[in-house]
Amino acid sequence: MEALSDVDPGWCPEWEISWQRCCRLARAHVKAGGALPVRAGEVIVQGEDLAVWVAAQRAGWDRLMPAQQYLLQTIGIEPAAESEAVRPVRRSQDELWERNMAAARQFHTREGHLRVPRKHVEELAGEDGERSTAVRLGGWLDNTRRRADKFAAERRAELDELGMRW
Repeated sequence: MEALSDVDPGWCPEWEISWQRCCRLARAHVKAGGALPVRAGEVIVQGEDLAVWVAAQRAGWDRLMPAQQYLLQTIGIEPAAESEAVRPVRRSQDELWERNMAAARQFHTREGHLRVPRKHVEELAGEDGERSTAVRLGGWLDNTRRRADKFAAERRAELDELGMRW
C-alpha cells in the first residue's frame, strides 16, 4: 500500500471510484489544453459529459470532502457562487450504474437471488437523511440482459457475482 501511495496518493480514495474517474478525465482534458466545459454535450470523454459532472461538483460543493474540493480547485473548478442559480444535473453513466447495482445488491441480500420481476421497483434508502430513491430494478435487469454484449467485462462480473441469469 505504501508503494502504491508513493506512485499515486489517490490510488485508493475514500469516495466513489466513479467520482475519481471523472476527476481524472477532467484533469487530463485540462492538462491537454482544453477548457472546462460549461454546456452539456460540449465535451464528452469516455462516455462522461464533463460539463454535467463539473456542474454537479460546483452545485454539491458542500457535500464533498476537503480532499475532493482541493483536487477540483487544482484544475480550476470552484464552488457555485451564492448568486448562481443551481440547476439539477443529469447523472453520469457510472453514477446510474452504481445506483442500479446498489439496488440489485440490496434485492439480492434480502431475497437471496436476482430473479426480479420485470415491474419490480426497489426502494433504496437515502444516505445521510436524504429521501429514498425508487429504482426500476426489474426493467433495468431486463434491459441489461438484452445489451449484455455491450457491457465491459467488469460490469458483467459484478452482476455474475449476484447470480445474474443472462
